[in-house]
Amino acid sequence: MSRREWLLSDHPTSRRQARAGQTYRTWLAFRTNRLAMVGLGIVVLLVLVAVFANAIAPYNPLSGGDLRTERLLPPSAAHLMGTDEQARDIFSRVVHGARLTLMVVALVAVIATPIGLLVGTTAGYFGGWVDTVLMRLTDIFLAFPRLILALAFVAALGPGIENAIIAIAITSWPPYARLARAETLTIRDTDYIAAIRLQGAGPARIIWGHVVPLCLSSVIIRVTLDMAGIILTAAGLGFLGLGAQPPQPEWGAMIASGRRFLIDFWWVATMPGIAIFVVSLGFNLLGDGLRDVLDPKGLK
Repeated sequence: MSRREWLLSDHPTSRRQARAGQTYRTWLAFRTNRLAMVGLGIVVLLVLVAVFANAIAPYNPLSGGDLRTERLLPPSAAHLMGTDEQARDIFSRVVHGARLTLMVVALVAVIATPIGLLVGTTAGYFGGWVDTVLMRLTDIFLAFPRLILALAFVAALGPGIENAIIAIAITSWPPYARLARAETLTIRDTDYIAAIRLQGAGPARIIWGHVVPLCLSSVIIRVTLDMAGIILTAAGLGFLGLGAQPPQPEWGAMIASGRRFLIDFWWVATMPGIAIFVVSLGFNLLGDGLRDVLDPKGLK
């Protein structure tokens, strides 16, 4: 039996084969979506650029050249995206800025997703006053636009990339909590959960061992779709001077410093803006593709 036949077998002989087969079928369905593959390619390219930034960037992203002869140069063979007002190579700064962007996205997802899952599944499973308290707290966070709320937290914590990540994570978990609660409400009264409860499992074991895994696919889709919003929020904080601080090569801060030269030296602000647009588009396309293959409600 070939590897493909083993993966696509309708009668798996082990749990490992069943899981591998399901993963392979998911990949085959995902691969048929061309736009999703484009999004995956953009995200993979972002990761590779972030990992190999030191090898890709031809110049130091923090220090510039001669201000008399290399300041605000247009795109050329020597400087693919031109130079900024400090004679720094914009291409090198955009490449290294991919590291900051990837770090923000990854840390926000790692912090916000478990919080949203914990709040949502707990509220949905217990119901009653627990549900009321947790959901009203969630509603308070949802009542404010994400950027405005993040600005308030960063203003309280102080400017800096670490505080910006914390602020964005604090404002990102409510949608995940709402989604996890809705999924939990449809799961908690099923025969499957009742059987686990009859076996003596406690609430914590049921929530984390059985409810959370069933909610995970929907939450992953929502997190992937939210990545573009997270990137834009981080760029907005950087643009306002509350995110990464100079001379760090953060895309939002680069746009802020280049907006003064937008008319005569358009490339200074345009190049990091294009980077934000492309990466945000990639995450949106990837999220749409994952929704099509992972969300059972979306299957036709």
